[in-house]
Amino acid sequence: MKISILKKLLTFVFLNTFLWVSASNEYTLVIDGYDWGPNVSKVILHLDAADTLVDFKNFTVAVERSSDCSVVPDAQKSGSRTVIYAYISDAKGNRVKSGNYATLVLAVAPNMPLALPIQYTPSGKCRGNNWIDYKVTVTNIKTNAFWNKEAARIRPILDEFDLSGKYEYESGKFMSYGFFKPKNKNPKAPLIIWLHGGGEGGTDPSIAIIGNKVINYATDDIQAYFGGAYVLAPQCPGAWMHDKDGKMQPGSGEDVYNIGLLALIKDFVNKHPDIDKNRIYIGGCSNGGYMSLKLLLKDPKYFAAAYISALAYQSQYITDAQMNSIKNIPIWFIQAKDDPVTLPNITVVPVYERLKKAGAKNVYFSYYDHVTDLSGFYGGDNYYFNGHWSWIYSHANHAKLDYDGKPVKLNGRPVTVMEWMAAQAKK
Repeated sequence: MKISILKKLLTFVFLNTFLWVSASNEYTLVIDGYDWGPNVSKVILHLDAADTLVDFKNFTVAVERSSDCSVVPDAQKSGSRTVIYAYISDAKGNRVKSGNYATLVLAVAPNMPLALPIQYTPSGKCRGNNWIDYKVTVTNIKTNAFWNKEAARIRPILDEFDLSGKYEYESGKFMSYGFFKPKNKNPKAPLIIWLHGGGEGGTDPSIAIIGNKVINYATDDIQAYFGGAYVLAPQCPGAWMHDKDGKMQPGSGEDVYNIGLLALIKDFVNKHPDIDKNRIYIGGCSNGGYMSLKLLLKDPKYFAAAYISALAYQSQYITDAQMNSIKNIPIWFIQAKDDPVTLPNITVVPVYERLKKAGAKNVYFSYYDHVTDLSGFYGGDNYYFNGHWSWIYSHANHAKLDYDGKPVKLNGRPVTVMEWMAAQAKK
């Protein structure tokens, strides 16, 4: 009897030790785009055997954030993530009744830097936002099983973009770009162009697309307004406002990218003959807002409409003749009154007022007091993002009021910025 009990005990210990050692230890990260940027929102664990139940309380998640180039503040280098839910899933995180994977849902918020798989660095070689090393160690505190090897990453919607675009705008000089091709469309599809801000330059267009929530233009909701639309996101090697000496200029001089960028756009359009040349829309934020307006001034007849957030182009550098040249282009500006970077009183406010004075009939301006939490989960109207981040209202298709606080209407019906834009076409 004693020998039999001892054998059972040894067998139990052996089997559990074997399972612990033989576990794949592999996980997949899920990176979702939010108003404040990308966050690691889920971890998918590869289990040794199929299961039907999983308890989120049994798991801890430790994170290490590091980079060989970007500067990660000490307080944001490591720590614990909070698991708020768990379920049995397939390898892509889809819930199933029985499966070989468990998906852990992690808490995310605008003030949780440990959730960020990118890092913003204000200066230096890796200036701007860049992907960093994001290492996770998941432990099942009940069984001692652990997962510490990243097998893959899933980036919803972003993974549907082609990120391989590269255009030689000068001899030996290239611009990268990413684009989304509509799944369902009419024979001719419009083109939505987004120009990133000063923090998303470089050679990896995924940053230009998910650094802010540009992926939203490829969602079913926004695509439906356009009947299916291409989305093009060019990426500047530096900053759109850089002059030949690499210094920012707010319209006072000539940047070094507008000619090449316009050539990139026209090349892309020509290579995709199913793009409707009468429905090409240009928009951007901050640096990209500057460049959007710059392209309108350079080629007023090319674009059907523009949507511009946190405009960085200063009104004083735009002549009355230039204003007259773009007064008939449909434009929707978006900005916050407390923007500390692109000061509204020297950029968007006088630009809008001068356009209206020049006789612009189809120009609107959504002017917010603050940039707030649209989800309501983090304080709603009482949570203030940086006032510069007014592009949140563009990506979320939230803008719907004009400068006077009244709804913008199309054919007598109130509309949002994307609804309005989808109806614009060159005459």
